[in-house]
Amino acid sequence: MPESSTGSTGNTARPSRRTVLAATAGVTTALAAGGTVHAAAGGPGSRHDAALRRLISRMTLEEKVGQLFVMRVYGHSATDPDQADVDANLKEIGVRNAAELLAKYRVGGIIYFAWAHNTREPHQIADLSNGIQKASLGLPRGLPVLISTDQEHGIVARVGEPATLFPGAMAIGAGGSRSDARTLGRIAGRELRALGIRQNYSPVADVNVNPANPVIGVRSFGSVPETVGDLVAAEVKGYQSSDVAATAKHFPGHGDTKDDSHNELPYIHHTREQWEELDAPPFRAAVAAGIDSIMTAHIVVPALDPSEDPATLSRPIMTGILREELGYDGVVVTDSLGMKGVRTKYGDDRVPVLALKAGVDQLLNPPSLEVAWNAVLKAVQDGELTEARLDESILRILRLKARLGLFKDPYVSHADVDRHVGTRAHLASADRIAERTTTLLVNENGLLPLSRRRHKKLLVVGADPASPSGTTGPPTGVLAGALTELGFTATALSTGTAPSAAVIAQAVAAAQEADAVIVGTYNVSATSSQRTLVQQLLGTGKPVVAVAIRNPYDVAHLTDVPAYLAAYSWTDVELRAAARVIAGKADPRGKLPVPVQRADDPDQVLFPVGHGLRYR
Repeated sequence: MPESSTGSTGNTARPSRRTVLAATAGVTTALAAGGTVHAAAGGPGSRHDAALRRLISRMTLEEKVGQLFVMRVYGHSATDPDQADVDANLKEIGVRNAAELLAKYRVGGIIYFAWAHNTREPHQIADLSNGIQKASLGLPRGLPVLISTDQEHGIVARVGEPATLFPGAMAIGAGGSRSDARTLGRIAGRELRALGIRQNYSPVADVNVNPANPVIGVRSFGSVPETVGDLVAAEVKGYQSSDVAATAKHFPGHGDTKDDSHNELPYIHHTREQWEELDAPPFRAAVAAGIDSIMTAHIVVPALDPSEDPATLSRPIMTGILREELGYDGVVVTDSLGMKGVRTKYGDDRVPVLALKAGVDQLLNPPSLEVAWNAVLKAVQDGELTEARLDESILRILRLKARLGLFKDPYVSHADVDRHVGTRAHLASADRIAERTTTLLVNENGLLPLSRRRHKKLLVVGADPASPSGTTGPPTGVLAGALTELGFTATALSTGTAPSAAVIAQAVAAAQEADAVIVGTYNVSATSSQRTLVQQLLGTGKPVVAVAIRNPYDVAHLTDVPAYLAAYSWTDVELRAAARVIAGKADPRGKLPVPVQRADDPDQVLFPVGHGLRYR
């Protein structure tokens, strides 16, 4: 893997053991009574807590406030980002780089995003993580930083190839294997840890019972609460066995909404009884599995809090239900405070204060750190928040950092990256898991698998949404390439998510020269021109195979297609698995983890949970 210049020293960037211990001398001394620092993650009332409390007592109020925040920062380097990233940091945060962010605000966590240019390639990510830790530990009373990201896999991931990318949650739900979910967490966690990322905002514990849900959908394991809970617990155990904190999200449950909390404030109209039956089980399973952190949802659930405050800001939900009823005493992190769902009712200066009063610990990615940080500081100075309340959250955060071994050794090395990230064994595991998820919904007259003799020449058309997760893409090209490798001659023609009449005519003309047509469908609706494309392709008389590359609900709008597969995402690993199923190199083994209702009568189920055809 190529090295990046990040202001560190490449393969020698990993500081010595002596340097680490010197930088964290105050911490390690405070925790020495517990033996190794990693053992200092004892629960409430333990002797390790006493050591952590002594550490907290030496912090200034400003340092305490900073410890509660998890913030974005632009750039591939902690000290020497590109000029465009310096400019973005100055505009949005008032600092030039991550080192200045830590010095000014003493934030306890930093979140990585691909769009912030934090995750270019593995060695660079490791160097950035080391640079962040070095900058923080070099400050007076410096503490290790808890570096986080959203690596759900499937359609949401921040670290792309050459890291191993797995099928997303709904695909894992279709596979139905707790062992596969645990393996995903273990391997993905091992790779994140090698990069210095120690808190992952995954798995999604929302139960997707609304096909129109625009924000969760295939990010959920499915619609059956107990099954979702089993898979959540398995993935949590996998991640945490690799010393990466898993995060169940979005409490109290974002699965039954037609609104996206990034853009508006959704309402969930479940009764308390419905919430207990539908939404609560996966979070209870996560707590029982020893989940390290839970993320809040910016949603209103009137049955849980009649004040109609967003759950993130609701003490009845965050403290009354999550802490007291579910018995959870781990770290609670907000969803991004830049999302409109949490900003519609209160100003940006009130949101972080109200979140802390509700019972959360980590304040994630406020739109203005200056406004949020100063608001919390002022709330303590004015007596609205007590310093003791801050100490409660800081203790939970430090417990987690200690449990993850960050006080013992927060640094990573290029050797660890090369040993763990994107290895041949990990990639093979992802491919095997993906093969167990592809779901065959329709197969009239045994059209699938296609014959390399009768269907030698294939045309692959369809939607080509931007490739997620740093994968190769576009989907039509990935499918065509995989099918060609399997012995077909496949040509890709991107027709988009809303093909025009001219594009449809081009596809129909190309189909005349093919022996069969593969169509990738993406979020098909009643008015989608993707339906027109498919109907006209069917009119050519050529065999047509459709692959739903996101939601499996597409099939309800295209019931005339003789063979339909659900891949649950357009990432390479899932498309390659679909190609192997189309070619007969793998048997479709997935089962629908959600029901598909009829498009013309949503009260009627077209395909129930558990539907999935096999070849043999």
